[in-house]
Amino acid sequence: MYPRPFWLRRIERAWQDRPVVWLSGVRRAGKTTLAHALGDERLTYVNCDLPVVEDMVANPEVFYRSADRPIVVFDEIHQLRDPARLLKVGADLFPSLKILAIGSSTLAASRKFRDTLAGRKYSVHLVPVLFEELPAFGGVALAKRLLHGGLPELLLADTRQPAFYREWTDSFFARDVQRLFGFRDVNRFLAFFEYVCRRSGGQLETATAARDLAISRPTVESHLRALEITQAATSVRPFFGSGRHEIVKAPKVYAFDTGFVSWARGWDPLRPDDFGDLWEHLVLEHLLAHVPDEPVRYWRDTRGREVDFVLPRGRDAVNAIECKWDPSRFDPTGLEVFRNSYPQGLNFLVSPAGDPAHVRRFGGLEVRVVTPAGLGF
Repeated sequence: MYPRPFWLRRIERAWQDRPVVWLSGVRRAGKTTLAHALGDERLTYVNCDLPVVEDMVANPEVFYRSADRPIVVFDEIHQLRDPARLLKVGADLFPSLKILAIGSSTLAASRKFRDTLAGRKYSVHLVPVLFEELPAFGGVALAKRLLHGGLPELLLADTRQPAFYREWTDSFFARDVQRLFGFRDVNRFLAFFEYVCRRSGGQLETATAARDLAISRPTVESHLRALEITQAATSVRPFFGSGRHEIVKAPKVYAFDTGFVSWARGWDPLRPDDFGDLWEHLVLEHLLAHVPDEPVRYWRDTRGREVDFVLPRGRDAVNAIECKWDPSRFDPTGLEVFRNSYPQGLNFLVSPAGDPAHVRRFGGLEVRVVTPAGLGF
């Protein structure tokens, strides 16, 4: 078992505010392993995939009274008929207990939980292994992390396992997508998922995707929404305000993991030009992990000048984050144009070469060159 102290601290801090923590994330991201890392001697662990569990928790009050450990873990809780009632009884009648509800998707929470857990539940979204976690995983090389991806099983494998990606997508459809959304055409959905992986990090135009895949625009929209809800993709929407020629509608869509992006694109081995694109994905995962409640945006004008990510910081300030595998190849043009409209905020150039952190100047711009950890979240 490899330690993931950042996530353990996140869960423990969440319990200080709410009695129930909902731990979500894609399949095989390590949610169950993370739960056991809390200490098996502290856990009453319940696998809700087992049919017998439905009867075991039929009377929640009786079940909780029999729990003789301080933490109760419900793994795959969305498989139960009425998870909201089970968690509500635990939160209201047994406040000394800490409850961890694990699921691959937040959709089940939104459908089955509705508002019954308002004020009782805190959500934690587990992403693949972060840049800062690599030393704890035996010092896995960054290049391997980008090629294999950040699902622990893939990351720790000696060689790449192409069959895993296909097996994962088939299981993802059967256990998450089909069950929760009722989609019937597995080939159509998985073709869309691979389409998103191949174009990950670029703008996704609904009409273009519909034409390319020979499906309807509503189908594209419903499939994209399913990927977002199941956390298999993230839509980063444009930032706009005072600029007169800014992109205001088209989101950039990122697949959840660099390994799936590399697999869908047929990148094996990685070539020098591939690293920058995958590095941008890794920086986004850092932002999603460290500032989960703040909107991550990108900025682009109609002439194609762009800032990779921007984070609004209060009423007027906005931080600009550029991602570059090789900082010597950074072109500040997009950042300079952006700062003409939004002068307040910090400028970051996030690179593997950002340790130690240092400052570079481009004309009147001061840019902090850092690794993801140097962003200071």
